[in-house]
Amino acid sequence: MSDSVVITGGCGFLGAALARKIAKYGVTLPDGRRLSASDIQLWDRAAAAVPDIAGATFVAIDIADATAVQQAMPDDTALIYHLAAVVSGQAEADYDLGMRVNLGGTQAVLAAAKALDRAVPVIGTSSLAVYGGSPAEPLTEATQIQPQNTYGVTKAMAELVMADHRRRGWADARTLRLPTVTVRPGKPNAAASSFVSSIIREPLAGLPAVCPVDPELAMWVASPEAAVSALWHAPSVPADRWPAFGAVNVPGLRVKVAQMIAALRASQGDAVADLITLQPDPVIAGIVGTWPSLFDTSLAAKLGFAGDADFGAILDQALRMK
Repeated sequence: MSDSVVITGGCGFLGAALARKIAKYGVTLPDGRRLSASDIQLWDRAAAAVPDIAGATFVAIDIADATAVQQAMPDDTALIYHLAAVVSGQAEADYDLGMRVNLGGTQAVLAAAKALDRAVPVIGTSSLAVYGGSPAEPLTEATQIQPQNTYGVTKAMAELVMADHRRRGWADARTLRLPTVTVRPGKPNAAASSFVSSIIREPLAGLPAVCPVDPELAMWVASPEAAVSALWHAPSVPADRWPAFGAVNVPGLRVKVAQMIAALRASQGDAVADLITLQPDPVIAGIVGTWPSLFDTSLAAKLGFAGDADFGAILDQALRMK
């Protein structure tokens, strides 16, 4: 019997990139066992664009339907990545959808993991949006979470449910608080932070882009490669080394939007950088402006996580993906 790896939101950018990495390199479990020939299941909406990945199968599912999730969970599941979520701007615009997917989906996945009755590792993703209220920087895992928007609230609630399943021994639940991931390929999505990728990605393609915030705004960011590597590394940490609450702040970089644009200008010239137009959007600024931009990630470093060297390295990745 093979060991199944389930990735919810598996057809999204991070889910697909993670699946490719696992298909190529395998993945290590908390007990040190290496899965090298796993059955990777990509769970996503029926309308999702399914990536072509060797060894991966697609499962169309409503992640908030607890019965469907439990019925779809393979008996031989060895590892679950729960990436499916409604993004920040969309959650703010549709409260019920954000709660149903971000909290209800997490509860459904955890219930299915519990039913396996062997404390399966469940790697979930959270966000710096769980913080708010102008906490002292740098922030640590001990900093009080005080989200200032619906997305952050749903992610904070999901973290608590994950932590309680970990405490009870129902799942080896681990939450990664990811920085804003940039530069994402593809088209802009409904995330309030989507512009962080757009102001680099679109100009590189010769297209105009809009910056909806004050360029002096600082963001906490990580490259796609660093984010995927963090997800891939997370289950390899022995269970007794993972913190009891279960949430870990993943390494990132503090960079101002103006610095991102300046790096693009220095690398590609004025004609490219001048494709960016400043067009303030109070809704977007009101969401991302509450997010902190400097973290102490020494705990993550002790657990073996690594981040990007600098924003130039992130820009280089974007140029390779161009």
